[in-house]
Amino acid sequence: MKVTDILRVKGNTLYTAAPDEPLAGAVELMAERDIGSLVVMESGDLVGMLTFREVIQAMVKNAGSVGSLQVRSAMNAAPLICTLETDMDEVRRMMLERHARYMPVMEQKMLMGVISFYDVAKAVVDSQNFENKMLKAYIRDWPEEN
Repeated sequence: MKVTDILRVKGNTLYTAAPDEPLAGAVELMAERDIGSLVVMESGDLVGMLTFREVIQAMVKNAGSVGSLQVRSAMNAAPLICTLETDMDEVRRMMLERHARYMPVMEQKMLMGVISFYDVAKAVVDSQNFENKMLKAYIRDWPEEN
């Protein structure tokens, strides 16, 4: 299974932020849309990733408030990325090694989507359920020996 298979099922709604916008506005968007991440784009290029982890870290450094901080001050400027053709086993390994919950999907310099650890786990479970269903159907139809 490839990343493209997950995005095909998930859809391609993307939420982004600009690095110079107020962090408070980005957090508000995340809360309104019930999303855990924003891709940070500047002049059409991916420049970072903002997740609830970075927001919490920024709040701790800023006495429990986002105050007048900008997205740039909290974002991860070197996010883990993958491509549409990255194999799901590789994505799982990368996410586990870096403790990444969200990963932008890039094709050249074009942002294609974002996959989450939840998306990866759901794809694995769905694949296993399908395989189990096929195996059970195969066993049920096992020919009797004469």
